Formats: sequence, C-alpha cells, structure tokens
Amino acid sequence: MKGGFVVVPGPRALARRAAEWIVERTRAAVAARGSCSVALAGGGTPRATCEVLGTSALAAAVPWGAVDWFFGDERAVPFDHPDSNYRLAAETLFAGRPDALARACRMPADAADVALAARAYEQLLPDPLDLVILGMGEDGHTASLFPGSPSLDVRDARVVAVTGPKPPVRRMTITPPVIESARDVLVLVAGEGKAAALARALEGPLDVRSLPVQLARGRTFLVDAAAASALERR
Repeated sequence: MKGGFVVVPGPRALARRAAEWIVERTRAAVAARGSCSVALAGGGTPRATCEVLGTSALAAAVPWGAVDWFFGDERAVPFDHPDSNYRLAAETLFAGRPDALARACRMPADAADVALAARAYEQLLPDPLDLVILGMGEDGHTASLFPGSPSLDVRDARVVAVTGPKPPVRRMTITPPVIESARDVLVLVAGEGKAAALARALEGPLDVRSLPVQLARGRTFLVDAAAASALERR
C-alpha cells in the first residue's frame, strides 16, 4: 500500500502512465494471489485511461481472465445511458472483450430500492479490493463522496445510496472504509480547474468532510502539470 506522487506533462501522458500502473498492479496481484479485484471510476480522466488500457499495446499485458471489475460509484441511470460509468467502461476498456465485460459487476444504482441494491452490491465487493481507481472533482469530491455528505461518516456499510449535488442526483457509492482498506489506490487528477482543490487536499490540514479525496492522502496520486500548478512541492 505504498503511496506516491507523480506529475506528468498533460492528460495524454497521464492516461498512458495510469494505464501502465494498472497493468503493473493487476499483474502483481495475480502473481501474488491468483486473482485481482479492481474498482473503476467514471469521469473524463478515468475514461481516457480506460481507452489507453483497452486499445493500446498495453492491453496484451492485462491478465483479463483473472481480473474482476467493480465500480466505485454509479448514477441512477440505465446501463446504456450516456451518464453510466458502466457504459463508459463497456465502450472503452471492455470494447471487443465480451469475456472481460462478463467479469464487470455493474452497480445497480437505478434499482427501485437503491438501499437494498447497495447492500446486495456490498456482498459482492471483495474486502479488501486490490485496486481502487479514483478521480477528483473541482470541489474535492471522489467517487460519489461529496463535501459535507453524511456518507463520509459511514463505517458500518461499504456501499450506500447517496444524493449528489447535481443531476442525476440519485447515486450509489463505496464508503470510506473501502478506500482505506484497499491494497492500492490510484487517484487521477487533470486540469487547472482542479489545482486549488488538489493543493488543499495534499498540503492543507486534514479535513475529509470538506475534501473527501483526502481519504486517499498517502496513496498514489497521478496528476498532470496543470493540476499540480498550485502545489508548493511540484
């Protein structure tokens, strides 16, 4: 569970390095334990990483048959909706790989009883996960753990239904214990718009309720130069 901080020139380099990192960690997990569990993230930066991992020469190095894929959060939309994190992964990482897609466990955030669905998903989620991939919003949120959310105080559940600040507001997310117990966590951050929040998250006082991404402080942060521009240690 070693942490790290890596700055790359731009989004393209970030996606490439993140894909390499995922290959390294999945292969190491399979070598050590015979299998690997990964929680994927949504958003533009993780999407670019999924595209590189799924379409470049790196794809040949992924131990597809030994990796189970999960999700860190999901919006309450059908699986084929443009806002679906599952659809994002299906169109990028798993495109042309039906066997790998079959190992992807979708978060059913659109279920009629989302609280019950969250408890069911929790039972499927390995503890600990080998790798959790996270993004970060301009407000410092990660997964669907938003500043001030009651879900940040949850210790007795690993997956919960939440309400986000913008549509679609109904969501499902992993909780802090999942991030804390994961063997490896990779946080991807790109763009100048996230520079201020990243600086506060990494160099400011610990205040997870204001900056949920601090749940991953001490883990691996892979950021581009624009996102790192406000950091004193860059």
